[in-house]
Amino acid sequence: MKKDSFFSLMVKAILSGLMIGVGGTVYLSCDNKYIGGFLFSFGLFTIIQYGFNLYTGKVGYIPEREPAYIIDVILIFLGNMIGTAAAAFALKFTRVWPAIHEKAEAAFDTKMSDGAVSRFILGVFCGLLMYLAVENARMCREKQNDTSMVFGVALPVMVFIFSGFNHSVADCFYLFASHVSPDRFLYILVVFLGNALGGMLIPLAKKVYAKEVKA
Repeated sequence: MKKDSFFSLMVKAILSGLMIGVGGTVYLSCDNKYIGGFLFSFGLFTIIQYGFNLYTGKVGYIPEREPAYIIDVILIFLGNMIGTAAAAFALKFTRVWPAIHEKAEAAFDTKMSDGAVSRFILGVFCGLLMYLAVENARMCREKQNDTSMVFGVALPVMVFIFSGFNHSVADCFYLFASHVSPDRFLYILVVFLGNALGGMLIPLAKKVYAKEVKA
């Protein structure tokens, strides 16, 4: 598999951040949270279809790749942050901004009321779901089952949203759409680490039972 250049990797990461910004915007704009949760999944579906780089979709594969891949994953997250910041900044010049800003502020206030352990655990569960969403899409492509792919991507997204799990990139959009502060960046770091562990749970488990089978 050909490795992306730094420029390509970052462009794909920034585009992913923009798409998560679109998903966050439609979610915050919907009065019906169920419709909003389903529409949010359009962002991840597009990212997968176009091969963009999303941190929560890439971090789970660290156990299966070379150590240098970790640097790529960190760069992808930085690109995702840039994309979400760009989306939030652009929205400031539109008529939808006041409502988006108010709801993002309320959402982040709720997240900030959590303790570090809760933030981390909620990040773990979200990371697990995002790994499953990407793997669902991969398996559906292999079987050429487009209908299953839609649900395989949408359902994990809806589950993490309705369960209140923490998605570090989506939270970056809410951060930039509300207000930035050092303690909020610390929150993002905790969720970032939780997403990493959650994303790697199944790949790590596979390595363990694969060794037992060989033994």
